[in-house]
Amino acid sequence: MTLRLLPRPQALDYKVAMNESVAHHARPTHHTPKTARVTRWWWVRHAPVTVDQGCIYGHIDLPCDVSDADCFAVLARRLPRDAVWVTSHLQRTKQTAAAIAAAGLAFDAAAEERDFAEQHFGEWQGRNRAEVFALHGADHGLWLAPADFRPPGGESFTEMMARVTGAIERWTRRHPGRDIVAVAHGGTIRAALGHALGLAPSRALAFESGNCALTRLDYIEDDGKAPAWRIVAVNLLPVP
Repeated sequence: MTLRLLPRPQALDYKVAMNESVAHHARPTHHTPKTARVTRWWWVRHAPVTVDQGCIYGHIDLPCDVSDADCFAVLARRLPRDAVWVTSHLQRTKQTAAAIAAAGLAFDAAAEERDFAEQHFGEWQGRNRAEVFALHGADHGLWLAPADFRPPGGESFTEMMARVTGAIERWTRRHPGRDIVAVAHGGTIRAALGHALGLAPSRALAFESGNCALTRLDYIEDDGKAPAWRIVAVNLLPVP
């Protein structure tokens, strides 16, 4: 079997949208050719985890706090109707998607994509976050460790970014020209931004993604031209 990979995208532009109308209506100020096919990715980080006791959880399947009804009402207004929905296999993403649905946005059952899960921290999972950061992240400052450092029994952020990239390419091929709402994790969204902008994993770690924040990335294909990513919104918080 021959796998066809998407051509290497170019970063078309970078814009942080700070108002609801840009995120909702998806009408960027840049010109998009009428012949172009645009696959719109709407990334939502899961709701906050409050039962971690200061420990690294990664692939530990902890629940999240979905008590902020106003937050989910904002997301239900901002996100598109008739979209394809996908979560990771971890319950905090599924609970967040269910809370958005309960706030008034009806959608078909979300698919599950394990490659959109958070970075696997191996033996660090369950350990105190501050202690691990003091040992491995102090010289880096943006993450628990440098991008290419693999925790014992786990994966590096570089390895995580490669699996997230592969999943983005599969889903884009599977649903071209659609809206895709992906409820995922902070590391996953950093990886998606790094892929879209062609950044090294160490640079992708500079992005921030708050709980329930929205990041919008458009994959643009036009005949005869190299495909490109447009960055429409980054870390847009659901403030009423």
